[in-house]
Amino acid sequence: MKLATIRDAGDRQRVVLVDSGKSSVFDLKTAAQRDKLDQGEFDSMLNLIDQGARGLDLARRLFQRRELESDLWTPLAAAKLLAPLPVPRQMRDGMTFPLHIQQAGRGAQRIAAKDDLEKLAALDKQPLPELPAIYRLQPFYYITNRFTVSGPDEVINWPRYSKVMDYELEFGIVTCGSAANIPLARAKEHIFGFTIFNDFSARDTQGPEMQSLLGPSKGKSFDGSNALGPWIVTYDEIGDPYDLATQVRVNGEIRSNGRTQGMLFSFEEILAHASKDETIHAGEFFGSGTVGNGCGLEMGRFLDDGDTVELDVEKIGVLRNTVVTQK
Repeated sequence: MKLATIRDAGDRQRVVLVDSGKSSVFDLKTAAQRDKLDQGEFDSMLNLIDQGARGLDLARRLFQRRELESDLWTPLAAAKLLAPLPVPRQMRDGMTFPLHIQQAGRGAQRIAAKDDLEKLAALDKQPLPELPAIYRLQPFYYITNRFTVSGPDEVINWPRYSKVMDYELEFGIVTCGSAANIPLARAKEHIFGFTIFNDFSARDTQGPEMQSLLGPSKGKSFDGSNALGPWIVTYDEIGDPYDLATQVRVNGEIRSNGRTQGMLFSFEEILAHASKDETIHAGEFFGSGTVGNGCGLEMGRFLDDGDTVELDVEKIGVLRNTVVTQK
């Protein structure tokens, strides 16, 4: 299933089922009310996630029973899509794609070199470094700001303190079934579904922050910086999440193609590691880290005022946002 969060005519959130083939969304809450079953499961994505398998089963049954009722459908273009999880219970982002790790350092050096053509030419001639061995030891991630989430087609007002605007193509999981010490063999049971993540990054601010060894702060934390969407796709509809085609487009121009192959650690392994003596709560988000060639830092091309960036991940969809500079 594809599940989205919309804002209805009464300015309330509700969860809908998405039929991307028909470009329409199905009103689960009204369907439940007609069956006199509504207990608020579809008031928010967190409410639905908290129901676990019961909630997903209810959504399937309601759809099967009432999918022919035309008044329960709304054209996707007319639905006000929000981030599928407007305020996750926690947000963590990792670094699991070797090519991105190898290329990001060179990209940071290019920013530092600025307009020094000799330095830039020398950097371009250097072979990629070997992947540092530490990245193969265990999953690494940082905790990011769960209150700065934006959704599909939202305008991102770039922070005034930054001049280097960048996108990052990631995908990620939403968790279900709060638990600590999750065994690897059962970690898949704690994945509610998958969505796309644009980890917008103020590169000129992030660079100095990383030298502190504390990780990014204002380089990745500003209003709208964590874009999620367009919806959550359940595991059964994804198939193999570790071999999906990806593409970045800016103003319709293809910037890069990639695949979700080659993650150093699977999401199941990340969950097993992160839950060691720590409860992972239902409704958290874990990002994969940037897919290789999935950001301007790697490609040597950043965003300009008014650019629209589209992140396309096979079997999930397209997450679209426009960035604008502020005066």
